[in-house]
Amino acid sequence: MLFTQEHNEIAASLNKFIEAEINPHVDEWEEAEAFPAHELFKKMAKHGFLGIGKPEEYGGSGLDYSYESMASVALGNINCGGVAMAIGVQTSMSTPALARFGTDELCRDYLVPAIAGDSVRCIGVTEAAAGSDVASLKTAARKDGDDYVIDGSKMFITNGLQADWMCCLCNTSDGPVHKNKSLILVPMDSPGISKTKIRKMGMMSSDTAQVFFDDVRVPQRNLIGEENLGFIHQMKQFQEERMFAAARGIGVMTRAIEETIDYTRERKAFGKSILDNQVVHFKLAELQTEVEALKALLWSAVEKYISGEDVTMLASMAKLKVGRTQRLVMDNCLQYWGGHGYVWEASISRRFRDYRLTSIGGGADEVMLQVISKIMGISPA
Repeated sequence: MLFTQEHNEIAASLNKFIEAEINPHVDEWEEAEAFPAHELFKKMAKHGFLGIGKPEEYGGSGLDYSYESMASVALGNINCGGVAMAIGVQTSMSTPALARFGTDELCRDYLVPAIAGDSVRCIGVTEAAAGSDVASLKTAARKDGDDYVIDGSKMFITNGLQADWMCCLCNTSDGPVHKNKSLILVPMDSPGISKTKIRKMGMMSSDTAQVFFDDVRVPQRNLIGEENLGFIHQMKQFQEERMFAAARGIGVMTRAIEETIDYTRERKAFGKSILDNQVVHFKLAELQTEVEALKALLWSAVEKYISGEDVTMLASMAKLKVGRTQRLVMDNCLQYWGGHGYVWEASISRRFRDYRLTSIGGGADEVMLQVISKIMGISPA
């Protein structure tokens, strides 16, 4: 993957924004268990950060996915996981299918305000009884006149309490489970929608909700792409979600390792710095090697994605790798911070809590392995 000065400028610009507009407020937002999404997204939109890879005709920059990935790496420099995750939902999880398969009218009504920071988006796939097993979801949309009428619920919805719109995956027929689903844009202020806040062990600054639909009417024109092809559309959208997780994780782990080096260099015990112990600097060198290996895997996937290839396997491998590597990095770094790392306010403590989610959300590690083994042709299922 060859990077240009423009790639570096986007990352530098976003890092500058993060240090000025996000990190000074992180502790306050973590305490409040929410951040002002509309306010922050509007500020980000003024710099073009919400539409880097989106079409120019809808207010985006029209750049290829490598530029968006560089921005995702920079998001790892945010001092908490919740805000970075919420931004990723806006840019890489709830809008790719709309940009790719949506009608011009739909894109002008929904994608344009998302890129402009005038609306907050969420993605509705997971349900209480259907997390990584997407095919088993039960939320259904039946036709009635010119509308869909939606009943069901969605679980663990990031931005769920603040979002203006949901990209919702619903059953729209009684056919086979991989051919009976559709992606539908649902206004979150529609009559019949109710929400319940979910408290978490990490990602505190991100509002998370369970969302209920009781005879919610949505115009049929809010369908993204073709009816009953939603499962396929969502699988393609998942590719960007998984690559986003890997890219953000590179930034997160790089910063965690750097901060741990700084801390262990200054912290003295038994007459020398903690860092001078071979077991410590060898382990940190090993962890940095793991991060570099993830980079190689991610940029290989991004390069192929840009050329139009199916990167389901590589994106799933990158998602698997980042989840497991983050757990390894955060656990080892926290150990070297000792008691100072175990306190709630410590940056490594927050990263330890926040990024444990990566191996669970967006497709658990076990599901990534299932996807990879099926593509390899070695799964009996």
